[in-house]
Amino acid sequence: MPELPEVEVCRLGITPHIAGKQVEDVVVRNAKLRWPIPEEVHSVVGKTLEKIERRSKYLLLRFSNGTLLLHLGMSGSVRILEQDTPAVKHDHFEMLFDNEKILRLNDPRRFGAVLWFPEHLDQQGLLTKLGPEPLTDDFSYGHLFAKAGNRKVPIKTFLMDNHVVVGVGNIYANEALFIASIHPATLVNSVSEEKFNELTDIIKQVLAAAIEQGGTTLKDFTQADGKPGYFAQKLFVYGRAGEKCDGCQSVLEEIRQSNRSSVFCPQCQVLPKQTVKQATKSKAKRKVPSKKKAAKKPKN
Repeated sequence: MPELPEVEVCRLGITPHIAGKQVEDVVVRNAKLRWPIPEEVHSVVGKTLEKIERRSKYLLLRFSNGTLLLHLGMSGSVRILEQDTPAVKHDHFEMLFDNEKILRLNDPRRFGAVLWFPEHLDQQGLLTKLGPEPLTDDFSYGHLFAKAGNRKVPIKTFLMDNHVVVGVGNIYANEALFIASIHPATLVNSVSEEKFNELTDIIKQVLAAAIEQGGTTLKDFTQADGKPGYFAQKLFVYGRAGEKCDGCQSVLEEIRQSNRSSVFCPQCQVLPKQTVKQATKSKAKRKVPSKKKAAKKPKN
């Protein structure tokens, strides 16, 4: 799934071509995405696209009468193409602009979304409960520390909770925790305020660096054969289980957390004793006592 830096680079890539342009037509080839594409999307015809914003992993196309929301799902991509570019398989939605450009959504797995917020009202409640954007001042170590409280959840699971902070997906959570020398299974109630301060800065730096690296791919958004995916970037741990740590040369290990892969260095990211004790207690509580055999009823 494209993560926050990929979606932000997508926004940067398409904005110069269609922002300020008028929509001449809307084409829906397949309305059956994650949620059905509503008929109201056609209300943008004749309207000018004022600007394109991003909230978490959602692209928000602002018009005078409302907001068109795009989500790329697991495998979706958007492209800016010439109006005579033939549609291909999985091209489900497009908008034609008065400068002869097309914004086209291709989504093989159909987990993406095209929704309409009339008068900019989030009727589905998709955006209202989201946490702060990680690259804004609203995301601070004070916010992170307060949200952690005395919760006994793994730090990686905590960082990927969109109610805590948006957009810190699997790739960048792995990377940030490695740089901060925090084991992904560390319970948040054992992380100090000072460590949260360091981690907050690292998250901002990791995401900003990814966006900067992604700037080299902006041209891909105007190529019909452009493929969705992650930037070609240097990653310290993500996807490198079994390889050697760049720092200490230990072999990187992998565990599963909430059905996601967590890769870490056992030498650089040591699991705190407090977390180990908590895990041991939890296992002991989960042990099911052996059932005693029920006494046989006497035969009459």
